[in-house]
Amino acid sequence: MSARSKTLALHVGVILALLLLHFVLPTYHHGNLARIMVLSVYAMGFNLVFGYTGLLSLGHALFFAAGMYGSGLTIAHLGFGAEAAFLAGVVSAFIISAIVGALALRTAGVALMIVTLMFAQAGWYTILYFGEYTRGDEGFVIQRPDRVFWGIDLSDASNRYLVALLLFAATLIITLKFVESRFGRVLVAIRENEERARMLGYDIFRYKLGAVILSGTISGLAGASYGLLFGYVGATFATVQYSILPLLWVLLGGAGTVLGPLVGTAFMTYLIDKSSEYTAAYMIVAGVVLVLLTLFARQGIMGEVRRRFLPWLP
Repeated sequence: MSARSKTLALHVGVILALLLLHFVLPTYHHGNLARIMVLSVYAMGFNLVFGYTGLLSLGHALFFAAGMYGSGLTIAHLGFGAEAAFLAGVVSAFIISAIVGALALRTAGVALMIVTLMFAQAGWYTILYFGEYTRGDEGFVIQRPDRVFWGIDLSDASNRYLVALLLFAATLIITLKFVESRFGRVLVAIRENEERARMLGYDIFRYKLGAVILSGTISGLAGASYGLLFGYVGATFATVQYSILPLLWVLLGGAGTVLGPLVGTAFMTYLIDKSSEYTAAYMIVAGVVLVLLTLFARQGIMGEVRRRFLPWLP
């Protein structure tokens, strides 16, 4: 079997395994896995710009929140249906990522981290400033009648899981195709040696901007989906925490691997969930585990799997 066939079989197998879990998981884990799948879409968006392009952004919460608020506010104030609101959220993330990318990519390295962080903070403060419409820190609930998408009630647990799985599966396949495409390979070349890629004649700025826009749009897609599936829009999702989390998920799962974001998101979610049962200092436990993984599995979980066992893993 060729490497391409193995890759396709593995990723389709993961999707089928998640579908099978829909029928056997108890209620708590069923809902938890639906949330993990949506958040792993967010992590996949971040992975495109960090894992494959080598750009460290600390402002991706802005794109996630743009999708969430773009959909939530149009429902709350403009009376949009779920379908139009979802599209509004994705378009909002696309526009904001294009603007932020065009400006932030004039910097590099630490300066890029700071600029993207400042953009995200500006977005968070904007949400708080216009609290009359956004409800500030409190946020607002998207009512059940407003969460019907093409006749599907997203507030139903079974429907929510299947839609989250569909979203995850589509993003996974698109990401897989993207990283195997010419554009994706150029991004990897930029990550490995930007100057050499420039000498070969590639327009580095254009490729980086394309990566940021695609990454931001996927993150916004996750944000819009999260609001509609779980019925809540809040400023918490625009804070620094939600810019750091996808970085942790990707580092734990394996930067530059297609399945790494899912593995990292699931690992961190359950690590915090289980450790919080025993101690209020659960973030210390998460920090210790992160340090240990950084020391002994520097490429992340899936990165180590690729290095040791499956060299064909994308």
